[in-house]
Amino acid sequence: MAQALGTSDRMLLYYFGTKERLIADALALDENRPLLRTPDLLDTLGRPQDPAGLRRIVEELWRLFSASDRRALLPLSLEVMAASLLHPDRYGPLMHDVVTGWTRLLTSMFSDLGLAEERARTEATLLVDAVFGLIIAPLADGDWDRADSAFHALLDRLEPGWHTT
Repeated sequence: MAQALGTSDRMLLYYFGTKERLIADALALDENRPLLRTPDLLDTLGRPQDPAGLRRIVEELWRLFSASDRRALLPLSLEVMAASLLHPDRYGPLMHDVVTGWTRLLTSMFSDLGLAEERARTEATLLVDAVFGLIIAPLADGDWDRADSAFHALLDRLEPGWHTT
């Protein structure tokens, strides 16, 4: 990597401290990460005005996460996120930042639909945590069709709860 950047290994270690931190920072800057692509998605689809609109956005985000070109990077991303929990000194708060970033974004969307703040945060947490789980299983067994079916079943069960009463 140092050679490709026209520098030395020593300079990379000077700037990043460790190889692990370099990898974590590179993953955090990946421009194709779905979280970074969400503003463009919202510009295209608009902020959701109702539960069906929110579902369309969440389905598109799932499509971005589970796209075949993202699948190759997912194991490394998840490995570094898990390692960031055990070794924050080497990897930084990557897992925390990813989870809180998604939860904040979805909480704001649920709030925009009129859900109370606590309920919006709960719905966002449920969705974020469930989607992370649905991404992990097909990385282990390769069954993305089953994960896709489970994701849509999850939305079928959750979407009715996104209506304000």
